[in-house]
Amino acid sequence: MAAPPRPLFLFSLPRSGSTLLQRALGSHPLVATVSEPWILLPPLYARRSEGVYAEYDHGLAKGAVDDFVDALPGGSADYDAAVRAFAEELYSRAGKPDATYFLDKTPRYHLIVKDVLRVFPDARFVFLWRNPLAIGASIMNTYAAGHWNLYLCKVDLFDGLAALVDAYRANEDRVYALQYEDLVAAPERELRAVCDYLELPWTDTVLTDGDTVELAGRLGDRRRAPVSPEPPGRWQAAFANPLRRRWAQRYLAWVGEDRLATMGYALDDLLAALDADPPGFNGVASDAARMLYGVVWSGFEPVLVRDKLRRLRDWRGIHAHP
Repeated sequence: MAAPPRPLFLFSLPRSGSTLLQRALGSHPLVATVSEPWILLPPLYARRSEGVYAEYDHGLAKGAVDDFVDALPGGSADYDAAVRAFAEELYSRAGKPDATYFLDKTPRYHLIVKDVLRVFPDARFVFLWRNPLAIGASIMNTYAAGHWNLYLCKVDLFDGLAALVDAYRANEDRVYALQYEDLVAAPERELRAVCDYLELPWTDTVLTDGDTVELAGRLGDRRRAPVSPEPPGRWQAAFANPLRRRWAQRYLAWVGEDRLATMGYALDDLLAALDADPPGFNGVASDAARMLYGVVWSGFEPVLVRDKLRRLRDWRGIHAHP
């Protein structure tokens, strides 16, 4: 009987090229994968006090889980082992025969990256970085036809980026990192380096067959495209008016020189590229309105209010717990 596949986690922010890398690695005969499993978020969030919105009282549930875990012979180590066994069993069932690895690419794992690194001591981990302003540009262009929508992705652009950088710094000796820009500029070099880290024999399918890989599931980028260079200046065009450019400058200041250096970018270079062309005023009024709405959205979370109002008729559904 073949050994179960070893977990391989691909950590990145959304719109960082993770599906591109996933498809490339998934074309290797020894790597199995599906679109985005998301299976580790519920069991790991079960022990968090914040970040969960549910009809049951999550705070009470968290306390009950903690009491239960404290009663286990091994405490938290037993809980981690059970989560690991749960995931590895599902990875094994979803994998293809004789696969060495099962690749789990779930972008929101940036929220639990430290937990995943702890729970899976024998797994392999690949961090994929991308210029954060290019990520912002891709979010707008992909999900909003170029309109301002970055308030919808605060958890990724801020919390996620900080969590990934912190986790990478604390585990540099056991993880591998590469940049999206290098991947599309020199795909064979970068993919060979990843295969070396994974101790996988090189096969040209990793370079040539990624766009043919079937990814079961609905999530992830469904487009199929070979690895190819990104057109120059594309992300700068998404920050061409004064409002967007000011936001980008403030965002880069928040990210900071140290975090950017960890990711392989230079703050001065990004600022220079951002300011290379004079700003225009196209879309300023629309952006101002959308940014104002973003402030309201962030403060009041209208999605939650909407769900509550839908259930007012019979006074059930969504409950606030003390």
